[in-house]
Amino acid sequence: MSEAPSPAITARRLIRGIDRASLATLREGWPYASLVLAATDPEGRPLLLLSSLAEHTKNLARDPRAALLFDGTAGLAEPLTGARVTVLGEIAALEDKALLARYTRRHPSAAGYAGFADFRLYRLAPARAHLVAGFGRIDWIEGAALLTPPVPDVAAAEAGILAHMNDDHAETLDLYAQRLLGLSGAGWRLTGVDAEGADLRREGSVARLDFGAPVGDAGAVGEEFVRLAKLAREKL
Repeated sequence: MSEAPSPAITARRLIRGIDRASLATLREGWPYASLVLAATDPEGRPLLLLSSLAEHTKNLARDPRAALLFDGTAGLAEPLTGARVTVLGEIAALEDKALLARYTRRHPSAAGYAGFADFRLYRLAPARAHLVAGFGRIDWIEGAALLTPPVPDVAAAEAGILAHMNDDHAETLDLYAQRLLGLSGAGWRLTGVDAEGADLRREGSVARLDFGAPVGDAGAVGEEFVRLAKLAREKL
């Protein structure tokens, strides 16, 4: 029997693998919860695209402290046996074209309004997280443990890697989704890659493909994709 992943790894996988979250901000001393679409930067910090007209953005302008709940219990007959993580931290706006592109690849519909004057990209800097991964699996995790160490070479090569895989290896991406992740349908595309894995999307569905171990450079990403392709074909 394989050993269960650590709380930090479980939390990181939830944050990277789920494309929406409940955002809790403070409004006149009261918690205010709203639904947001989420992505991550290469190190795993949550990214949000928010309008200055939204109530949660007005709340953040007064107090940047917030919480994001990533709920991994969808589809379970007993939701309380599933994993979910609440990430606490401060949210701040940033100007970064590469991260905005990463966000809109994750959420293609956002490209239609990302350029509007009232929309800006925001990022949460994790301070702590509370993971509930089923009955008896409850842990507090420090913010630093939620992040993947930066690998600048992979971040710099990301756009090229995505173009190569999406244009030249579309059938392999479907094999990853179908044989390694147990998903259905064809037409899966990569939207992001980082040191610990890759993000996929097909229509309204997203998925996370984890690497066997963190990679240290862009060349190792290619080697891992080859290894995963061989593994997927062995499962045919």
